[in-house]
Amino acid sequence: MVNFINTFDLNLPGNEEETPINVHEQVQVPTQACQEGSLNHRRIFDLNIGEEGYQDSLNEDIFDEELVQLGQRNLAIIDLNQTPPSEEDELQSGRTSSRRRILSNDERRLIHLALLKRSVNGKLRKGSRTEVSQLFYVSTKTISRIWKQAKISAMYGKVDISHRKMKNYGRKRVEIDLEQFQKVPLSRRTSIRSSTCAMNVSKSSLHRNFKHGKIRRNTNPIKPLLKESNKKVRVEFCLSMIRNRIGDDPKFSDMFNVIHIDEKWFYITKNCEKFYLMSGEHDPDRACKSKNFLTKVMFLEAMARPRFDSDRNETFSGNIGIFPFITKQPAKRSSVNMSAGTLETKAITSVGKDLSRSYLIHKVLPTILEKWPAGDRNITITIQQDNARTHVDPNDEEFRLAVSRYGLNVQIRCQPPNYPDLNILDLGFFNAIQSLHQKDPARIVDDLVIAVKKAFDIYPSIKSNRIFLTLQQCMIQIMKYRGANNYKIPHMNMKALERKRKLPLQLRCTPKLIEDVTDGSMGPKIVKDNDQSLRGMFN
Repeated sequence: MVNFINTFDLNLPGNEEETPINVHEQVQVPTQACQEGSLNHRRIFDLNIGEEGYQDSLNEDIFDEELVQLGQRNLAIIDLNQTPPSEEDELQSGRTSSRRRILSNDERRLIHLALLKRSVNGKLRKGSRTEVSQLFYVSTKTISRIWKQAKISAMYGKVDISHRKMKNYGRKRVEIDLEQFQKVPLSRRTSIRSSTCAMNVSKSSLHRNFKHGKIRRNTNPIKPLLKESNKKVRVEFCLSMIRNRIGDDPKFSDMFNVIHIDEKWFYITKNCEKFYLMSGEHDPDRACKSKNFLTKVMFLEAMARPRFDSDRNETFSGNIGIFPFITKQPAKRSSVNMSAGTLETKAITSVGKDLSRSYLIHKVLPTILEKWPAGDRNITITIQQDNARTHVDPNDEEFRLAVSRYGLNVQIRCQPPNYPDLNILDLGFFNAIQSLHQKDPARIVDDLVIAVKKAFDIYPSIKSNRIFLTLQQCMIQIMKYRGANNYKIPHMNMKALERKRKLPLQLRCTPKLIEDVTDGSMGPKIVKDNDQSLRGMFN
């Protein structure tokens, strides 16, 4: 379609605050068609001519009824009060295209008619190519090519200026046999380059299938190897968290009385860091004595489920505490940073059962007594931990005496072995804290401790509540897969449910799922993506 008529109304009222337009000057008006042609292809309007002169100048360009009808399909409205953009602005905004415009046969015929009108005895007048190129927003080379083709074809008795690109034209796409791709060993499908070498195809062809969704990227972590006994214990653990299993409405407990504890190493910096810099900014210099021995500190974290009232106001954050394994030691010799004898913070690199029991008794229990809601201190509080050898035994006598001394009702429970996803700290809390503390630069152990504690305190309780719901989703998947760990956690879109105030406190399980896992058959089960056992758990 040819876009060449620019219609504007000079009777429109202008802005009085702006400078009036000088009608004795020519206004250079860019049109939308500049996207397809050159930046220099613009119509020049003379505002000094009258109505008759304007019609005469218009008739010089429009010489065929068919051309008029073609131009009237798309009229460009021009605002004379608006400053036209410069060529630099058009280049920066990406309004130009380097791809050559493909003219239709009708457009080529109209161009030929325009050239014939400007020719004398088969020769074009001077400037005719430039004039027609500006009229149709194509390059002068295209005009010359059409004129040359018309002259050559006229020598054979008939003028033929139609293009040779009939029906489907252009480069044909290379189709990849996806069955052959699936036969390539996984060890050779670790990257696009490796996959293309194995199949003897180009990278662009394979990447095109990746963009269209026919090929997907998979990040595949190594998971713990589970025995049949491990799977059975995991299913039994998940069933113990469900209330009203025999009824028609089985659902998980609210988990308000469970405190998850675990240890984690936090490093003072990462081995490889990513930054965003200005084009002329120098790369940051990061150096240390050994990349294999970065400064690190182990922390003991204790986290419970946060609580909210009916108006979604926080009544209990669930942040019991985070306790670093550090000690204060006097400096043995003087240095640039401190003199000999000054107390400096050192990380405890070896944590045994005695030290774990000491932190649990002298740090975790007093913090629970201080922060736990007063109305729920009579209920049984369960501390859930993993099966590490350094952890306190659930029947530890010294711990039981300390609990009675504080006047609490606390018991220890170990989660199933070889499975960290049943602890909310490993499920998502540790990764979030690690990402937050790295935003504060640390040079010494004290800075690292302050940064980690700050990240622990500022982490939103709303997100902590989501991790507990994700834990319940993991338990549903564990029961569906009969204790296996080769499942994917389905997305709930919790953020949208929170905005609609429809986020549930507990997820529901279908009675059919409970019946399947309690009938004694612990064999493998093939589960489809749209399993009926997931329906209704948000109601």
